[in-house]
Amino acid sequence: MTIMDAGIEDVYKTRVTGDVQAIDRVDPTVWGTEADGPVDAATLAAHDAKGYHIVEGLLSPAEVQTYWQELVRLSSDETLKADERVITEKKSGEVRSIFEVHKISELISELIRDPRILDRAKQILGSEVYIHQSRVNYMPGFKGAGFYWHSDFETWHAEDGMPRPRAVSCSIALTDNYPFNGGLMVMPGSQRTFVPCVGETPEDYYKSSLKEQEIGVPSEHEITKLAAEHGIDQFTGPAGSALWFDSNIMHGSGNNITPYPRSNIFLVFNSVENALVAPYAAAKPRPTFIGSRDFTPITR
Repeated sequence: MTIMDAGIEDVYKTRVTGDVQAIDRVDPTVWGTEADGPVDAATLAAHDAKGYHIVEGLLSPAEVQTYWQELVRLSSDETLKADERVITEKKSGEVRSIFEVHKISELISELIRDPRILDRAKQILGSEVYIHQSRVNYMPGFKGAGFYWHSDFETWHAEDGMPRPRAVSCSIALTDNYPFNGGLMVMPGSQRTFVPCVGETPEDYYKSSLKEQEIGVPSEHEITKLAAEHGIDQFTGPAGSALWFDSNIMHGSGNNITPYPRSNIFLVFNSVENALVAPYAAAKPRPTFIGSRDFTPITR
């Protein structure tokens, strides 16, 4: 079934040919209200304006240690090395990410149901939610590769079939985030602009794009325009802090050439009212460990 067959209008066209023109977002950034969850009105307003907010001390030092040990266990598990869900660095061969980690780790399965996380996701999206994607990211010292500027929603829309940017990501730091060890950079307010990308999606593109993305990235011209309008903020802070950010915010990170590793748990919540359809700019959906097609709401 195609998008046209389903009668769903594509208001965020991407993977096009020729010149692109940025599109003003037609959807809210925050769908819920203060009465819907733990986030106060001021924080919701800031998230709506900037497309992100930070929760310091989401995890206690003891919890950080527990989850850090879990990341070490997962990356050392020889039985996982051949699993397609494990992505390695293009040059070094070291583990870069482990996807669908909430189905691999009981600890992280419990974490997605933690009221500190689940209730905030439901409040921001104004509905019940499910996990669109989960992973742990490893950025080792000296040779950790960064992520080029991109909008997650552009990829999820084009390759997974996510209709609208009604999704929010939670990145929980398990190591201290410094300005110099590849901390995530965001352009505050850029979530209000959808930037189409040029180029046709190759067959099974996920196999290479998870290591280094070449299609689905904005032009230097568009990045320059957004940076001039919005500036760049960086997520820094101690382990246990969490960054909540909109699916369409422009973000990226530099390489880590310091001795200090940077690792995090990355959880993507999508509204159950925004369930995936056929991809908007790919021949078939990516595997479900990257973009889940189980829309069952998360319950405690």
